[in-house]
Amino acid sequence: MVITSESHHIDGVFRPSRSRERIPVVDPATEETFATIVDGGAADVDAAVRAAAAAGSDWAALEPSERAGHLRRLADAFEVRAEEMSRLVTRQNGTPISVSRAMQAQVPLNYRYFASLADRLVTEEPLSTSAGDTLLRREPVGVVGAITPWNGPQPLIAWKVGPALAAGCTAVIKPAPETTLDAFLLAEIATEAGIPAGVLNVVSGGRKTGAALVGHPLVRKVAFTGSTAAGRAIAAACGRELKRVTLELGGKSAAILLDDVDLDAFRPFVASACSPNTGQTCRSLTRVLAPRSRYDEVVEAVADALSGIPQGDPNDPANFFGPLVSARQRDRVETYLELGRREGARVVVGGGRPDVSTGFYVQPTVFRDVTNDMRIAREEIFGPVLVVIPYETEDEAVALANDSEYGLGGGVFSPDRDRATAVARRIETGTIGVNSASFLMEAPFGGVKNSGIGRELGPAALDPYLELKTIFRSA
Repeated sequence: MVITSESHHIDGVFRPSRSRERIPVVDPATEETFATIVDGGAADVDAAVRAAAAAGSDWAALEPSERAGHLRRLADAFEVRAEEMSRLVTRQNGTPISVSRAMQAQVPLNYRYFASLADRLVTEEPLSTSAGDTLLRREPVGVVGAITPWNGPQPLIAWKVGPALAAGCTAVIKPAPETTLDAFLLAEIATEAGIPAGVLNVVSGGRKTGAALVGHPLVRKVAFTGSTAAGRAIAAACGRELKRVTLELGGKSAAILLDDVDLDAFRPFVASACSPNTGQTCRSLTRVLAPRSRYDEVVEAVADALSGIPQGDPNDPANFFGPLVSARQRDRVETYLELGRREGARVVVGGGRPDVSTGFYVQPTVFRDVTNDMRIAREEIFGPVLVVIPYETEDEAVALANDSEYGLGGGVFSPDRDRATAVARRIETGTIGVNSASFLMEAPFGGVKNSGIGRELGPAALDPYLELKTIFRSA
């Protein structure tokens, strides 16, 4: 049975689309089309944005603590349907169910964290100045367009919608076509939780839908996670209209293994940091920088760890790697596998498709004898492909890590935490771990260079959704 969605979620209800165009939704594990969604047009986007704008004044007028209460109820309602959400995400994008469950478990925590920020939000305060009586006000920017990718759909929606709603903004979500059904489920959950009509809207579609949302004159802030190429186009469009924009884009991050690294301690990070979610995560540490004196040892350890990760049916909790999201993504990764061979790198493990009859699978792959000028070392592949690059000195390792157009993540691994921290300070990136793959909602996350503009999460997460107004008052 094929699920057919003919609607968008606008002003608290599902409304039939004005567009007649449809997009298939394919299960990446079976290659079967199991749903279709609407490829929304400008009229659909306009209806959603106008609903958000109409709801904006009442939502903004609530006390921050009242909005915080709404977010906590949303978190509670999400938890009730978290298993349903996990299975739906897995069916749409092939994320292994154990990984999907872990992702969904974080979502209510995110909403509660943003609620705590709303509780602490000071909307107006006196400002000390050299003359006069001055007030500083914080007001919501208005309607937010949230455009999200397919690889971690619900957490990445929460990172945008959570602070937007906490700040008093309303939102229109344009999810990736591959993961739209879970966004509609979120809309249902929000309605169940009592989020007022029009505060949270969902419009489905592809690039033209996203372009219509970015270009709508009533959208005053765009929050986007996705490719660097798409981010540039969105930044250009927002620049023309002087709209606020936050961009979390691609990455090609480095894991720097110092010469005293404990390889047994590093092995678990091959899955959790270097290739999470079957390598379809922008912060993945896909460049492993290894001291030349221990190069063969590192290659062997990385290859052994990656090849030991179970891959298969994403609905089986025993599997940590699943299929790639689509045939197009599999083709892209396979193009890089062939390119790496032509560039002179050598495949240590993987390098092809596993022996399965269906599904968009690619074997987890490790390349050795890689130099940092190879395309497989410079371009984001977005699959379970790691490259191991040798270095001679610590300074060279830092130079190699920084020789990238990206700057989203990173990691430094050594038993000497102070030494590793000193190296981490020298890396040009937005986030970096020391013997860690963690990034926590209480700390800012985002990139530098071609990895984006702005930050999400952390104590300042509401700031991009707030305007500052200064009121000077005479005596």
